[in-house]
Amino acid sequence: MDAHDPPGRRTFVVGAGAALLGGGAVSGAEAAVVDGPLPDFHPALKDALTFPLAWGRSPIRDHRAWRRAARATVEEHLLVERQDGTPYAPEFTGRSRTRDCTRELVTVSLTRYERVRGALLTPHGRGPFPAVLLLHDHGARFDIGKEKLVRPWYDDTRLASAQAWADRYFSGRFVGDELARRGYVVLCLDALGWGDRGPLAYEQQQALAANFYNLGSSFAGLMAREDQRAAAFLAGLDRVDARRVAAVGFSMGAYRAWQTAALSDQVAAAASVCWMTGLKEMMVPGNNTLRGQSAYCMLHPGLARHLDIPDVASIAAPRPMLFFDGGRDTLFPAEGVRAAYDKLRAVWRSHHAEERIRTKTWPELGHVFTDQMQDEVVNWLDDVL
Repeated sequence: MDAHDPPGRRTFVVGAGAALLGGGAVSGAEAAVVDGPLPDFHPALKDALTFPLAWGRSPIRDHRAWRRAARATVEEHLLVERQDGTPYAPEFTGRSRTRDCTRELVTVSLTRYERVRGALLTPHGRGPFPAVLLLHDHGARFDIGKEKLVRPWYDDTRLASAQAWADRYFSGRFVGDELARRGYVVLCLDALGWGDRGPLAYEQQQALAANFYNLGSSFAGLMAREDQRAAAFLAGLDRVDARRVAAVGFSMGAYRAWQTAALSDQVAAAASVCWMTGLKEMMVPGNNTLRGQSAYCMLHPGLARHLDIPDVASIAAPRPMLFFDGGRDTLFPAEGVRAAYDKLRAVWRSHHAEERIRTKTWPELGHVFTDQMQDEVVNWLDDVL
């Protein structure tokens, strides 16, 4: 731009944002929303995030005391109280047998608000068995939830959608059925908005989240509490070895898996495929998170003033944790994945337990959970549980 040309709107609003942050006033300035959309002054907001409660930055030096403090901070920001006193009152229906397992539908009260139906797979043989809380993804596909991971023997109308999803992301496998074949009890339930609890429309997510906030609650907080309760329900089943319960998930399910491990002592290990990053590295122009909508499933307002994303996952240390990502996954910039992995490994190292955390990038893959990745996850579970 020539020095004599009048400043364009972009130049003007940058100056306006800088002046306002500096305490000055800009006459006639417009509110600036740019890059994705982000507020024009988003770099200053990011610079203000220092994550003072993170392990190593917090003044708390005892691991157990830090874990209690960090978990309490996360739970405070869920905006949904614990539901420990609510009876599960399980109802089992839809039983059928395959060569590998017994399949059942189970309906439980994860909170006092409503009943939730899930798929429960139990291997043949004498238990108690190791178990997996299997957590479905987002994918902007709401007509199926648990059916993304467990073949819907109970509903032929969902089978075509479920198989198409498995073909797209899971090498044609139903991950839950494969885990049951390998000797694991599997529990998979619908999150609010998916499957039996939907279908939610993509463009309704912001409104749903806003309505939760207006009611003094949280969409993401409810999901976290339900997953926490589901882990405790699974661990309490007679057929399950309560010492050998893992959380496993892909994409949003991966986020839910490490979050559940951070919030639940019933989870002995967690495997998370394609959801881990540093917050600052994720909040960049062009990233999918900036579109809003699906971000509300994983948004706990104000938590970033205390903890980064990997800091929350670190609450689970030193329990075994696995994190996989695809080198071609456009949802999570490589810089953010590296930063998160470095933070995670440092926490486990401080526990003298670096061998209990596994991080791996699959350079040739994108946002998927292929059969080869699944085999490595199950082999890892066999080793650590």
